[in-house]
Order: sequence, then C-alpha cells, then structure tokens
Amino acid sequence: MKSDILVALSVSPGISGVPALLLAVLLAAAVFGGTVWVWPRLAGRGVRPVLGRAGLQLAVTLTMGVPLLLAVNTSYGFYGSWRDLFSSRHDGPAPAGTDPSGRDGLLVRGTHSWRYEGSDDPAVIGRVEAVTVRGAGSGLSARAYVYLPPQYLRATARRRAEFPVVVAMSGFPGTTRVLLDLFRYPRLALEAVRAGRMRPAVLVLTTPAVAPPGDAQCVDVPGGPRAETFFARDLRAAVASHYGLTRDARGWGAMGRSVGGYCALKLALRRPDAYRAAAGLSASYEAAKDADAGGPSGGDARHRQENDLLWRLRNLPQPAVFLLVASSRAGGHQDPRTEEFIDAVRPPARVSSLILNRGGPTYETWAREAPPALEWLVSRLSPP
Repeated sequence: MKSDILVALSVSPGISGVPALLLAVLLAAAVFGGTVWVWPRLAGRGVRPVLGRAGLQLAVTLTMGVPLLLAVNTSYGFYGSWRDLFSSRHDGPAPAGTDPSGRDGLLVRGTHSWRYEGSDDPAVIGRVEAVTVRGAGSGLSARAYVYLPPQYLRATARRRAEFPVVVAMSGFPGTTRVLLDLFRYPRLALEAVRAGRMRPAVLVLTTPAVAPPGDAQCVDVPGGPRAETFFARDLRAAVASHYGLTRDARGWGAMGRSVGGYCALKLALRRPDAYRAAAGLSASYEAAKDADAGGPSGGDARHRQENDLLWRLRNLPQPAVFLLVASSRAGGHQDPRTEEFIDAVRPPARVSSLILNRGGPTYETWAREAPPALEWLVSRLSPP
C-alpha cells in the first residue's frame, strides 16, 4: 500500500533562522565599516597602532565567520539555541515521585522547563524529563529527553501501558536539544492531540550517535559498538520499565532526519520485533562508509550489504511494518533513491511518502515534515 501526503507548513525561526543570520551580517558589516573608518588613525609603528590594527583584523575575521557558521547550522540543525551552543548541561533536580537511581537502566537527571500558551503546568502541557539510558546488553549509554503527555501523567498504571511510544532521533552531527528547540516535538504532539489529529503518545528524543566521537549509525559494528542492540533492546527495555509502558513492538515507532531517518527505517526493517513503524525525513538509505575504517561495517562487505536498506528490500523477505519516507519535488531535497525505496517496498510491508513541493536540506524543511510525519507514525501504532 503506497500513499502520498502533500503538505505546505511553516515554522518559527530560532538560532538557525533568518533573524539571527541577518543580525550576524549586520554586525559584520558594522565592524568592517568601523575598521575602514578607524584604520587611518592607527598608522604608525608604535605598539598601540600595531595592537590596534591586529585587534581590528581579528574582529573582522571573527564577525565575518559568524554568518557562515550560522548558515551551516541553518542547513543542518547542529544546535537548536544559543543555550544549546554554549552549555553542556541544562538539568535541574529530579522531579518528585521519580526514581533517580537508574536501577532499571534509566536515570532521571532533571526536567526541561517549557511553556505553551502561557502555561508551564505539567498537568496541562505534559512534562519533559532529561534522562540517561544505560544499555545492559550493548554497554552503551545515551542522554535523551522523554516527553510525558498530560494524559499519561494522570493515567493509571494499566492505562499507561496502552500509550504508543515514538523514538525521535536527530541527525549526525547534531544534539538532542535540537529536537526540543528547533523541532519542538512536545509542542507538536500537544497541538496535534488538542486538535484531534493524534492520540497522546510518549516521545523519546535522542541522537543516533551513542558511541562518540564516531557515528555507529545504529549498526552493530563487528568488534565495535553495538548501536543497533542499544536502540532495539536496551533503550526500549529501560524506557518501558521505568515508565510502565508496553514492550510490544506494535506500540513502538521510530522517526528521524538524515542519519536519524536511516536509523529509524533500518530498525523497522531489521528489528520488526522492536518497532512496528518508522518515518525517515531526508533519510539516507545505507550506512556511510569510512574510507579508513570501513565504516560501521568494519570493512565487512556482507555486513554492509545487510545494512543497505535498498538491498534488503530487493533481496530479503519484508516484515509487516509501516514505513514513511519524506522528500521534495524540487529544491535540492530530492534523493533519487527515495523513489527506488518506495518502488522496492512490497507486502506485507507498507510505505507512504510525504512530498513537499519544494525544500532544501535545512531544518526548516525537516520541521515542515515533522508534524505530519509524527501524526502518521502514531496512527500506525496500536499497543495491545
């Protein structure tokens, strides 16, 4: 079953938006103009003129570089806010009623403060917890944010097991805060539920880079990090145990952009016992190859083949999963392999496509795709 979704949405800019870039350009122009104006006054061979000229050159260089860096961040969404850029931790004390010990593989480090329409009451907008997940099977760990909708917070233990769970991943390189500050997943979920477009769901926001400084791309690397095991087994077990959620794959979905999208699609195709549905936004369809180390496959050609999504679809039986791929008709966002991926899917697997009229590989494009993709994904999940 194949279907298309055509959308045209807009998002609010942040650190990666036009206002920040415009401000940086204006600052660079002002510094450059000031340098031209002051330079004649710094002629001479004394210590002060030399230091003055050196300082002005440094100021021009730095301010000229900022717009470039912001433009790159706009394209790839590495950081979601200035706070994300300059801070490494933003967590407060563990909220009352939680077990911060991490005995179940999940350590609650604090809560993320956020507001919606003037309210910061968890009973109204839900709660976002900052957590660390430690994998017993893989030996890996990752920081994440868990969004608990208000319906979950007031549900009984039995009812909590009926909530669908979505694991949303950033790209690489990228930070988990991007999913809060740029994509605003908790807000998207809250608005969709209030509008009746989506059932309440628990969101796990994380990054596919669970074995830094490299990127294992959700692959169990031969003789190396077992990233696939972490996402398919450890993360699910820890989150389900701590929050009383279902472990049944029918209640779990994954989504992400770029490398995160590849991870999501791969997890559904390779581990249908863990994830029933997946959405890939501008996803790649194979693990990137490192010329020196052989990439996540460690130089093993057969292993690399098995982690190539197009090869799997064409050569192996397909599981009964739901898949969504997002792209655009124009604007540099179209990967020709997206059509190949769609054409290669056959029953019992099902595929849908989310096609924009235009869209480049920027966070604005991904943020336009995220709301309908999230709603689509939750609609395919049915916890027993």
